[in-house]
Amino acid sequence: MSLEVDIEVRRGGFTLAVRFTVAAGRTVAIVGPNGAGKSTLLDALAGLVPLTRGSVTLAGRTLERVPDVRLPPQARGVGVVFQSLALFPALTAVENVAYGLCARGVARAEAEAEAEAWLERLGVAELGSRRPGELSGGQAQRVALARAMIVRPALLLLDEPISALDAEARAAARVLMREWLAGEAAVKLVITHDLEDARALADRMLVLNRGEIVADGAVEALVEATEPSGLIAAMRGR
Repeated sequence: MSLEVDIEVRRGGFTLAVRFTVAAGRTVAIVGPNGAGKSTLLDALAGLVPLTRGSVTLAGRTLERVPDVRLPPQARGVGVVFQSLALFPALTAVENVAYGLCARGVARAEAEAEAEAWLERLGVAELGSRRPGELSGGQAQRVALARAMIVRPALLLLDEPISALDAEARAAARVLMREWLAGEAAVKLVITHDLEDARALADRMLVLNRGEIVADGAVEALVEATEPSGLIAAMRGR
């Protein structure tokens, strides 16, 4: 049930070249400065940008292998929570969460019942009839998480999942999200530029810089080993 990545992606003059493996159930933070390649990695795993070379395998299934295999995003078993959350503004919270199941042919009533159960699991069951514009940042985040998880993805990609929250809401969200992530069997990658988010949400950290992995290990060990100088220390001083 692991994620195996060995890829190269070229976008304009930028090249991402990385290789790593993550076991099922693990939460790994992908950190690095702006322009390091974090978003390119997320897009490549989600199937939003093609590989130049290499392959991605998830739970024994090849999602992409140059030149002969490339599954579309909807067939990958990958859930994504974008930094913007990307909720559909005209749909209620329940309808947003149910969308993925409906797109797979599940009857609307069944999909919405499952959506309500996911909203309850994340502590926002009472918000089912509200639209995104009526939700706080933390509430919208939970709806976006429910929408990603309802399709039972084998890989969950979280792009700066709590960066838009204010300081008070962010502290609470870190606690809630860590507890929730720890209980999920999927491979979970948290894309962030914030070391405190990485420390709160993950045990392992991959550090990207200029399209390459420059460090890979336990979060606390990496942070302590690179202080008071180096890339991680520089990020900590942002």
